[in-house]
Amino acid sequence: MKTKKIIKLLIYASLLGIIVVLGINLLVKSQTDQVIFSKEKDTPGTKVAIIFGAGINNNKPSKYLKDRLDAGIELYKNNKIDKILLSGDNGSDEHDELTVMKLYCYQHGVDTNKIYLDYAGFDSYSTLYRSKYIFNIDTAILVSQKYHLNRCINIGNKLGVKSYGFAADKGTYQGYKYASFREYFAVVKSTIDLMIGRKPHFLGEAVDINGPSNYTKE
Repeated sequence: MKTKKIIKLLIYASLLGIIVVLGINLLVKSQTDQVIFSKEKDTPGTKVAIIFGAGINNNKPSKYLKDRLDAGIELYKNNKIDKILLSGDNGSDEHDELTVMKLYCYQHGVDTNKIYLDYAGFDSYSTLYRSKYIFNIDTAILVSQKYHLNRCINIGNKLGVKSYGFAADKGTYQGYKYASFREYFAVVKSTIDLMIGRKPHFLGEAVDINGPSNYTKE
């Protein structure tokens, strides 16, 4: 009898967990879908776009990252934005997303004075927290794949960064289904982060988006 009760409790707990995960995701989606755009002409103009890191291969952007960079560059060249904040992981010489990202933007016609670098964007929450409290951004277009944007916009809005999304989806992506599935749990984690007011491990000195760029050629 004890075993049956334990199994029932586990089943009920699992069902409750699924309901909570789905409920939080549906709420976030309902609050953010209307400000996600897939066409540049439909996207509101603002001062800055934030482009999230997404991995590199042999010192070149992954497909995820290349499409994000191309989308941000498209916004820049069509005068939807004036500046770009690149945020990624440069925790080691072997995995230096920021150098790859900034050189890609420079090589594709973005003025280096318009490129700002967030060297501690180790996750989306940290990127958006730092965009508010380190870079003094109050409104931004967030550039990423569609599956990722609902969470980012929700985090940004809750942290005081009025956020719009520009979907960078082009073609198919390796591991996209897994990334989309994992996103359900990432949304829940970010909701908890917001509730407890988590601060990123690295903050550092302020780099005002209205001041000089911290881009350096290497």
